[in-house]
Parts: sequence; structure tokens; C-alpha cells
Amino acid sequence: MSVALEDGAIRLRGASAVEDAEALLALLQAEPRRPVDLRAAEGLHASVVQVLLALRPEVLGPAADPFVTRWLLPLLAGPPRPEPN
Repeated sequence: MSVALEDGAIRLRGASAVEDAEALLALLQAEPRRPVDLRAAEGLHASVVQVLLALRPEVLGPAADPFVTRWLLPLLAGPPRPEPN
């Protein structure tokens, strides 16, 4: 998978690996308002999913992977979980 910043959006392409989570996290920490484009993502490693769920960026989709579109995108669209005390 490639994680790239293009035209102000973070674009994920192909199947992700654990290393992609670090690149995604760094780009989102640098600018939390950047949208993440999943339209070319074909599979997301659990670590990439964790970054997305933790930071809740705007997501552009639907994803190329029907599983991601059906199950992950609704979670990302929902309200964030409250911070633990």
C-alpha cells in the first residue's frame, strides 16, 4: 500500500501493511483536518484501522474494499468515543 499526501488529502492505495499506520499517523498529526481518501484502498491492516478510529479524520469513499465500506465507514461517521477518565 502506499500512503501519500496528494492535493491536500491523504490517499491510501492497495492493501495496507503495519508500516502504513505510522505514515498515516504522522500525516494526520501534522494536519488533523486532512481528509483520508480510501477509494483506492483494497484492504486495511488492523493498525491502520486503529489510527483511523482513534483520530476520526474525514474520510472520502466509498472504499475499493466492500468490507471497509460496509463496516468501517459507518464507524468512522459515528460520534467519537469519550476519552477515558
